[in-house]
Amino acid sequence: MHKNFLITGAGRGIGRGLSRLLLQQGHRVFLIDNNSIELEHAIHQLSQYFPQDSYSRAQCDLCEPSEIQSAISKAGEFFSGHLDVLINNAAYTAGVGNASFADLSLETWNKSVQTNLTGSMLMSQGCLPLLKKTADRQRGGSIIHMSSTRARQSEPHSEGYAATKAGLIGLTHAMAASLAPDGIAVNAILPGWINVANECKEADENGMKWEDGLSEDDHRWHFSGRVGRVEDILRAVEYLAQAEFVTGTEMVVDGGVTRKMVYPEE
Repeated sequence: MHKNFLITGAGRGIGRGLSRLLLQQGHRVFLIDNNSIELEHAIHQLSQYFPQDSYSRAQCDLCEPSEIQSAISKAGEFFSGHLDVLINNAAYTAGVGNASFADLSLETWNKSVQTNLTGSMLMSQGCLPLLKKTADRQRGGSIIHMSSTRARQSEPHSEGYAATKAGLIGLTHAMAASLAPDGIAVNAILPGWINVANECKEADENGMKWEDGLSEDDHRWHFSGRVGRVEDILRAVEYLAQAEFVTGTEMVVDGGVTRKMVYPEE
């Protein structure tokens, strides 16, 4: 059955790839991103392959509650008030590796919290009227928070990102408990290394392919024998979007890396 999807951070990366793949499956998609250049480029790319009534978009800064409400209103109109799946995918990543913890600025920390965690909460809250079960709708919709394996393991100087991605796990089970009476399932996906270097305007202009820049060592590092693709996240999304007996949980999609024993190199 074809569904209506709202995806944040859809102008590039995992969000852009998911939007394209879901449209290929016959679903309808509403794309949200704060970067107007990447968002409009993504829309231009989609316009070459899909009918214009199957997708729409809104530019939105998740740090601005008024912009969130405006984007949700536009999505509600596009979907005629019926949303099946909200994917809170957008994330602020500029703070990863750019400064030591001692030099982590409050501005960077706050933007991580506002975008990755508060933005996901406000987006979910605002979409409730579109997701709730009704007299004509026996089941409510589904909310998927895009967390990360960095919620459970870290490298240096990634405090804002790791803390907010871990926060999404707590938000997931809390919301699942609160929204159960409305028939809304809430789950989290924890991606590992999903290579999306090719999912942006610059990569398109340079003819970049998914495998460019990846080494054999990169692939061998995974139990699965390869680095992740957006298609791997798509399969998790499709499952969670229709799983009636799954809510309040996390799904790790990482090729087994978080289960891998790593010894110091000699």
